[in-house]
Amino acid sequence: MWGNRQLHGTATVYRKRASSPSSCLFAFLVFAALMCGGCQSPLPPLPNPPSPKTAVRLSPGDVIKASYADETIPDQTQKIRRDGKLSLPLIGEVTAAGKRVIDFQHELVRRYEGQLENNEVLVTLENGTATVTVAGFANKPGAYPFDRPTTVYQAVMQAGGVSDYGSASNIHLTRIINGVQRSETVNLRPTIRGESTKPTYVEDGDVIYISRSLF
Repeated sequence: MWGNRQLHGTATVYRKRASSPSSCLFAFLVFAALMCGGCQSPLPPLPNPPSPKTAVRLSPGDVIKASYADETIPDQTQKIRRDGKLSLPLIGEVTAAGKRVIDFQHELVRRYEGQLENNEVLVTLENGTATVTVAGFANKPGAYPFDRPTTVYQAVMQAGGVSDYGSASNIHLTRIINGVQRSETVNLRPTIRGESTKPTYVEDGDVIYISRSLF
């Protein structure tokens, strides 16, 4: 008799259970969509990547020395101001930021022509730093000054490395090129594992963003 009995409401429960596979499928599809939404194709490399031999362009904060062949003017050691300029004897305000050291030297030689009996000037970079911002899932995010040249890996390590929630294979390097922000994806996982890789170098003003790990 017990085998022929049916408790009240069990038919409803059975119908609900019968529909559970479709619910699981729906949940799986939602989960897959969310995961795929977080997956992005790697961004292509930025144009004209710097290298250890790339000529340094002067930036605000750099300290330069101008050595004069004409002994009537003492040598000048100055720090480039935030407006990119410095002030030199006889010629006054000069814009140095954004120029290669050799180009700035040639400019000074031209500017001093007719001002000095011997207008030869030697320009040297005494202290040149680049400021790079490391953001996202780094252990110590922030803005860091670096001596040039510096790699993305060195910058990330200076910021304490990738945090437990960060992705070492999904790091965005953003740089302003011709007034436009451009980004590329950098994968540091092989480097962290000790594999031989081609380094990516930073420039002054770069932003390194460490994305969140999906796993």
